[in-house]
Order: sequence, then C-alpha cells, then structure tokens
Amino acid sequence: MKLKTGSVVAAEAGRDRGGLFAVIGIDGDRCLIADGKSRKLKSPKRKNIKHIRLTNSMIDLNDITDKRLRNELRKLSGSE
Repeated sequence: MKLKTGSVVAAEAGRDRGGLFAVIGIDGDRCLIADGKSRKLKSPKRKNIKHIRLTNSMIDLNDITDKRLRNELRKLSGSE
C-alpha cells in the first residue's frame, strides 16, 4: 500500500512513537500528520516518512473535525 492523504500511520520514532496519526498532506520525503489531540488539523506535525509505519487503514478527510479524527483513530487502535 502506498502512502496517500488519509492513510493511517503509526509513528516509529520521536516523542510521538507508538501513536496513530492520519496523513493530511505529503511534501516530498516528509508528510504532515495529525491525531486531533496533541497535533490538531490546523497545526500538523511534519514527519520524515522513514519514521512512520503504514497501516492498512484509511480515513476519509472530507469535512473532518479534530473530534471526529480522534474518534476514528481511537476505534482503529482498539482502545474504546
């Protein structure tokens, strides 16, 4: 599976290691990730694509809010 906008990824390095994030943009060898809590949609984190692991999940980012993003990622992580 290729990295696309809306892909769900797991951070493998850095302070956010182990967390699930949604890719909201791609910029060369970096991507913009957000989780709706520590990294809001308005201020995403730039992360090197070498430091993330792609999952098989996708999230539709059309008309999404931070709260809805948090809930979707919580469902995917299995900690409801």
